[in-house]
Amino acid sequence: MDPTTIFCPNLACPARGQIGQGNIRVHSRTAQRWFCLQCRKTFTATKGTALYRLRTPADTVTLVLTLLAHGCPLQAIVVAFGFDERTVAAWITRAGRQSRAVHGHLVEQPQDLGQVQADEIRVKTQGSVVWMALAMMVSTRLWLAGAVSAHRDLPLIRRLIRQVRACALPQGLLFCTDGLCSYVRAIRETFRDAVHTGAGGRPRLYPWPQLLIAQVVKRYEQYRVVGIERRIILGTATEVEQVRAASQGEGVLNTAYIERLNATFRARLASLTRRGRALARRLSTLEHGMYLIGTVYNFCTPHASLCLPGPTARASSRKRTPAMAAGITEHCWTVRELLTFHVPPPRWAPPKKRGRPSRLLQHLIKRWCGDHG
Repeated sequence: MDPTTIFCPNLACPARGQIGQGNIRVHSRTAQRWFCLQCRKTFTATKGTALYRLRTPADTVTLVLTLLAHGCPLQAIVVAFGFDERTVAAWITRAGRQSRAVHGHLVEQPQDLGQVQADEIRVKTQGSVVWMALAMMVSTRLWLAGAVSAHRDLPLIRRLIRQVRACALPQGLLFCTDGLCSYVRAIRETFRDAVHTGAGGRPRLYPWPQLLIAQVVKRYEQYRVVGIERRIILGTATEVEQVRAASQGEGVLNTAYIERLNATFRARLASLTRRGRALARRLSTLEHGMYLIGTVYNFCTPHASLCLPGPTARASSRKRTPAMAAGITEHCWTVRELLTFHVPPPRWAPPKKRGRPSRLLQHLIKRWCGDHG
């Protein structure tokens, strides 16, 4: 047990989320508990993770969630392990929230995305049809964003594009989508920055200068593709080809990468399987499953196209996950690592009070806020 790698999860503690400050001590090695010198509270090693306060052994829960993350239907888990269906559903909810927190903490960080592809999946639920929109980074195969809605409309696409914006640096960025017109409007509205000129009133919003938008529209007859039209919505053909070649390599402008990701989600999330009976009842169920599948895909699944050659001809190639290719992590995670990853809470902010702060509050601000105080 290394206290230098642990932070206090207590939201009322000024030291929350900070590592290596000397405020954490070992409280019990047998019970795996820690003690914070600042707030005088103890907490278990699983506090803030998907395994917190579970009565079932962690290895069993990890095994069940691993099977679910690779396409095993919930009903099969219930029959094989003898758990109640509501218990397994609660584990999925826990894992989905944990995966969403990990995704927001590690993936939603500004980086050079290059080319981003986006598409929607039609999902048949119990008594209705909903839509799941996904976006990915082509060069690293990293799943960037996902949104679920009852309608395939502009609000759904806006939610998706806002998540992509959180992952992007204002550099050369190519969006490649299908012919849905909502993408063009959502991208133009989201990728804008305010320019302050000193004049009064609301500052004017200007689009990113290196933003490119392209569409690949397929024409079908009798469920078969009979024609493909490639449209350049924003930018020139030369600029689009440069970004595409840098992120994709050989080939032509296409949406094959996001369509392959859609197939992965359909294979791994039982409620997305075509003509299956494992139908979801609520949108929250699909959202939790989407984040669990997407995060396991990013951090725990080596991708064949991302393998690096070995140092010698006889040495085996080095397998990489999308998160490793994007520089987010240096090793392939296990599902247990994902479920037990501690996402730090936001740093403590001093309360806003009128008048001069007390000496105790001044000391806390100087000790735990530092340059942020």
